[in-house]
Amino acid sequence: MNWQAIIRHIESATQQPFKLLKAQPLSGGDINAAYRLQSADLSFFVKMNKPERLPMFEAEAAGLEVLAQTRSIRIPKFIACGQTSEHAFLVLEHITLHSLNARSEQLLGQQLAQLHLHKQPYFGWHQDNTIGSTAQVNGQYHDWIKFWQEQRLGYQLNLAASKGYDGSLQTLGEKLCTRLEALFSGYRPQPALVHGDLWSGNAAADEQGNPVIFDPACYFGDRETDLAMTELFGGFGPAFYQAYQTVYPLDSGYARRKTLYNLYHILNHLNLFGRSYLYQAENMLNKLLVN
Repeated sequence: MNWQAIIRHIESATQQPFKLLKAQPLSGGDINAAYRLQSADLSFFVKMNKPERLPMFEAEAAGLEVLAQTRSIRIPKFIACGQTSEHAFLVLEHITLHSLNARSEQLLGQQLAQLHLHKQPYFGWHQDNTIGSTAQVNGQYHDWIKFWQEQRLGYQLNLAASKGYDGSLQTLGEKLCTRLEALFSGYRPQPALVHGDLWSGNAAADEQGNPVIFDPACYFGDRETDLAMTELFGGFGPAFYQAYQTVYPLDSGYARRKTLYNLYHILNHLNLFGRSYLYQAENMLNKLLVN
């Protein structure tokens, strides 16, 4: 691997020399290659993908910066983003990460609630980004139900149809899209800044025990979408949810809507990883249509 082009970007961004001593491959990601670049006294985290993936990294960098601007939760500092003849890359500060414990989960709950207090007049975002490696379209809407129907569920269902997942998935999906209003009876979400992909694999603690979140898919949406995602694929402990509720209590209808919000991610997993997620998606659709 020739690191010189990336090192030039790092030196330009930091305004100091960086002499590479070690490039350590890191595991954990399904989509990108990742490395820790080390000099005698500095370390950086580098993600790499094909050159055409540069817009994905540019959108991620924008998300990291908008999250950092809220000063709510620790976010890896953005260093540089660019393209070589062989790769697109994203460079961040390297943070030594540890598993969350009860204290750091409590802090994360409090800090996520503070993040969600940052509002915007519209739902969506100023640019599209990605959820995993799938395009996430972020048109600006004033109607949340229409946004979720068109930009989230509709987009994923159309993508699934293009991949051959038709039949009952599409029939149930179309039916749900016409019945979304019932899930929002007495509840009017406000456009809150959300991380967008906040499962347990995208949160950790630094060496001081402070929460760190990363790999965002930001937009302004119903804050319940973030809470729902935290309950998917393992979730967090009770300290997290108790702390969040203390700062910013959830509406009682969240228990029903979390299935709707997590359906988006299961459809995305179906589109990314294949048929093993089809039964789960159809089961969630049936559950939403019965309730």
